[in-house]
Amino acid sequence: MSEKELPAGWIWARLSDVLSEPLINGRSVRTLDGGFPVLRLTSIKDGSIDLSQSKEGAWDEEDARPFLVAQGDYLLSRGNGSRNLVGRGGLVGEIPDPVAFPDTMVRVRVDPKIMAPKYLRHLWDSPAIRRQIEFMARTTAGIYKVNQKMLETISFFLPPRAEQDRIVEALEGHLSRLGAAAATARNCRKRLANLSKSILLTMVPEEVPDRWIAATVEQAGTVELGRARHPDWHHGPEMRPYLRVANVFEDRIDASDVMEMDFSGIFEKYRLHPGDVLLNEGQSPHLVGRPALYRGTPPNVAFTNSLLRFKANPNVMPEWALMVFRRHLHARRFMKEVRITTNIAHLSSKRLKVVEFPIPPMGVQKELVLRCDELLSGVDAMDREAVRTLKRADNLRRAILNRAFTGNLVPQDPTDEPASALLAGVQAERAAQPRAKRTRSASTTPRKAKKSPAAAPTESAPAPSPTAAPAHAVQQEFDL
Repeated sequence: MSEKELPAGWIWARLSDVLSEPLINGRSVRTLDGGFPVLRLTSIKDGSIDLSQSKEGAWDEEDARPFLVAQGDYLLSRGNGSRNLVGRGGLVGEIPDPVAFPDTMVRVRVDPKIMAPKYLRHLWDSPAIRRQIEFMARTTAGIYKVNQKMLETISFFLPPRAEQDRIVEALEGHLSRLGAAAATARNCRKRLANLSKSILLTMVPEEVPDRWIAATVEQAGTVELGRARHPDWHHGPEMRPYLRVANVFEDRIDASDVMEMDFSGIFEKYRLHPGDVLLNEGQSPHLVGRPALYRGTPPNVAFTNSLLRFKANPNVMPEWALMVFRRHLHARRFMKEVRITTNIAHLSSKRLKVVEFPIPPMGVQKELVLRCDELLSGVDAMDREAVRTLKRADNLRRAILNRAFTGNLVPQDPTDEPASALLAGVQAERAAQPRAKRTRSASTTPRKAKKSPAAAPTESAPAPSPTAAPAHAVQQEFDL
C-alpha cells in the first residue's frame, strides 16, 4: 500500500516519530542475593512481560533508576540465535514492585498522545514489522542482533489516535477467540500424544505373558553402528547418500535433507534394507533411541554412526520391533542406559543389546501389529487435523493483523483528528519547550595560580607593550 492509497487520516511514520524518550539498552548486572531486581530475557512471553521472571542484581535502586520499567513500556530482545525470534517483545502491565531491565533488552517508550501502547504491542507482531526486523538483523557468532539505530528506522502506517483504540478493541476480541481455538488444538495434541503412549504401553506389556519369550535386543536380532563421518570422505569416487540422526524421527524418516559422502568399497556394509529399524544413537536424553522403520525410501542409502541399525531375526517382525522400541522410548527405558557427553546422550550398541525385548508367537505379533496400526492411525489422523487447525489459526491471525494495520479492520471516522495534525502538534510542542542547558560542574579543588619566574614575589609584572601592525597584512579564510 502506497501513501496515496492510505485510509483517510492515516500517515506513514517511523518508530522514531512516536517515541517519548530515546530507545535505550538495559544494563548488565551480575547476580547477587538481596540486590535490586532485574528482569530476565525469559520474561518476554506472548507479547507481554512476566515480571516474576527476574533475578536479584548487584546494584541498588539508585543505580537501577535509569533502567526502571514503567507500565506501558515495550521491551524487546536485542539478540537471539533464531532470526524469527530476535526483536520479539512484550508490553509491561501493572508493576507491583520496582524492577529494572537487562542489557539483553531494548526499552521502547511511545508518546501515548501519538500511539497507544497496546496498539504498538499488536503492531509489533504484524508481518510488516517482522519482515523489517528480520531483514535488518545482523549475525555475529551465530547470534542475530538489532540495535537502536536499526529499530528507529522501522516504518509503518499510523492511524488517528482514536482509531487506534478502536483497532485495539476489535483486535483483542478477534485474537482472544482465535487464541482460545488454538489453545484447544494444542491441548488436543497433548491428549493425543498421551493416548499414543498409552496404546504402545498396553500393546507391549512390561510383564511378559505366558507363551511369550523374555529375550533381550541382542537375542531378538543384530545391532550395528553406522559409519563415522570424516572430512576425507566428503569427496570421492563413490559418493552415496546416507541418513543421520537429523533424518530419523519416531516412526518417520525425513528425506528432505540427505547428505552424501564417499563409501568406496564399503557401501554394501552400511547399505539399508527394507525392514531395518534405525534408532538415534546420540540425542537429547528424552529422545535418544527414537526409532523409525526403513521401508525403502529413500533408495540406495547408507547410515552413519549417529544411528544404530537393528536387523530382526526370522522369528521377529520388523514392525513388532518398531513397536517394542517405541514403547521403550515413551517408557523412558532407553534413558536408563545412556551416557551423557557434552550435553548429548549416547546409547551405545553394547547397552542397547541388553535391553529387554519380549517376543510373542508370530501369530500374536501380527495381530498386535495390525491392532496397533489401526489405533495409532486413527490418533495420527486426529493429530494431523489439529496441526492443520493450528496452521489455519496462524494464517488467520496474520490476515487479521494485516487488515488491522492497513485500515481494513474497523471503519474510519471523519471526525477523528488526522494523525498528521496530531504528530505535527506534538512536535511543535516539543520544539517550543526550552532545552535544558548543560552545566559544567565546578571543581571542588581550586586551581593554584602559576607564578612567573620573572616576577618579584611582591610585585606584579608590567603589561607588555602593544605589537605594531604588519606593513603588509594578508587575510586568510578558514572553513568553519
